[in-house]
Amino acid sequence: MKFWNSLAFLDADQLIPMAQLSDELGFHGVTVSDHVVHPEKIETPYPYTADGRAWWNEETPWPDPWVLIGALGAVTERLRFTTNVYVVPLRNVFIVAKTVATAALLTGGRVALGMGAGWMREEFDLLGQGFDGRGTRLDEMVEALRLLWTGATVEYHGDHIDFDRLSVSPAPPQQVPIWVGGHSDVALRRAARLDGWMGNVYQPDEAVAYAERLRDARRAAGTLDRDDYEVALAVYAAPTADLLRRLEDAGVTSLLTAPWMFAGSAWTERRAAMEKFASTPQFAERNA
Repeated sequence: MKFWNSLAFLDADQLIPMAQLSDELGFHGVTVSDHVVHPEKIETPYPYTADGRAWWNEETPWPDPWVLIGALGAVTERLRFTTNVYVVPLRNVFIVAKTVATAALLTGGRVALGMGAGWMREEFDLLGQGFDGRGTRLDEMVEALRLLWTGATVEYHGDHIDFDRLSVSPAPPQQVPIWVGGHSDVALRRAARLDGWMGNVYQPDEAVAYAERLRDARRAAGTLDRDDYEVALAVYAAPTADLLRRLEDAGVTSLLTAPWMFAGSAWTERRAAMEKFASTPQFAERNA
């Protein structure tokens, strides 16, 4: 089990010291989140709350994830980075290819692309991208990104993405792993075909159930034998030794955490919460 520290909703002035602390304490990586704008009026239901309302507000910071990852990569040594999640079909495929490849190059390949289809129609409208059909566009974007990240002169001709021979430089040092967020049937099938799955936060029984559904989807997709496949999620429970073993038995490889969220807003309090978490036997055993 690998431990990741989520930086979502963290005060902007604490992002760099939190990444450095995560590196120092032995976390495997950090995750950063993504939104471009926060419309004053949002009518699209948020899919991860019971009432469909987002639980952040207009004052929540949303730094650009790839600018942030580039900055954090420069002040850390071994920490890995992923997005949880980057709304790929909200963007132009060449911009995605360029920004992710640049971050991968500058961090020495310490990045994975955690991506999702997106849920907020208003944001798609504001950025001039179609909300309907975003899933099939996303699938084509993944195929195109794989080609563009080779650094070769390539072409792609699909229903949504279509371009003649061109190249994007710089190329990443190796293909960037692509992990899929979301727990709908479509998202799980998409994740099963690629390199990993980014779950949400669940009760333990629910987490195991989703991991088992993913395992079935991977079996159907023929990816169940991959040793490098990542299954990441968070749980509404303390990560006891018994719970970690149960999650590992279900196929979970990475636990998304945010120990600093359970402290006050002062940096000293948040640092202390991180250090306390990293001192637990469960963390030490799996990060030795």
